Amino acid sequence: MPPARGSMPRTLSLRELHAETHLVSRIGWLRAAVLGANDGIVSTASLIVGVAAASAGRNEILLAGLAGLVAGAMSMAAGEYVSVSSQSDTEAAELARERRELAADFQGEVGELASIYEERGVEPALARQVAEQLMKKDALVAHARDELGISELTTARPIQAAVASAACFSIGAVLPLLLAMLAPASVRVALVSGGSLVFLAVLGVIAAKAGGAPVLKATLRVTVWGALAMAATAGIGVLFGVAA
Repeated sequence: MPPARGSMPRTLSLRELHAETHLVSRIGWLRAAVLGANDGIVSTASLIVGVAAASAGRNEILLAGLAGLVAGAMSMAAGEYVSVSSQSDTEAAELARERRELAADFQGEVGELASIYEERGVEPALARQVAEQLMKKDALVAHARDELGISELTTARPIQAAVASAACFSIGAVLPLLLAMLAPASVRVALVSGGSLVFLAVLGVIAAKAGGAPVLKATLRVTVWGALAMAATAGIGVLFGVAA
């Protein structure tokens, strides 16, 4: 829409002219999602392969797989929530301490922030000026970012991590379960193992693309560890096998 007659057009800032989307903004949810999906595929497939290798029937295999799905999803959600909550508590404690220090000795905190910039290569006079200007705008945010390393991108989000992990675990676990349901008994172990490795490879590609990482390295990493896990449980199943 053209500007009204007589009005001056708004000048765009450098940030608006050179807008960028950084992949680091995806770290929080991407880590939880990849971990959940990978664990869902590997743990459920390994459980199914182990039980199937023990010559168990279809119903026993599906029951074991379903139980593993539910237990694993809850475990992932609880684990993520507890661990990320601990990180969030630590961040909150550090920010509270920084607020007290700012209230007790504001100028001392200016000097502390300036010294951080000096260590990064900024000249002392300019470092002091930058510190004063940033703290004038928002002293706590400046110290959280440059002294503590806490920013909006990296701040802990326990509920988001828990939901992402549980949901992605469930999605990953359903895939080998479907293979186990559809596969004939004679090829069940081979089909679940091979299909799960394909799922892991696809997950590695998706995760690498989303995070901007090397595709081959990410794919090999998840498939190799998945193959080792399934081989180990299949061995245990054969060792302690029972009659069908």
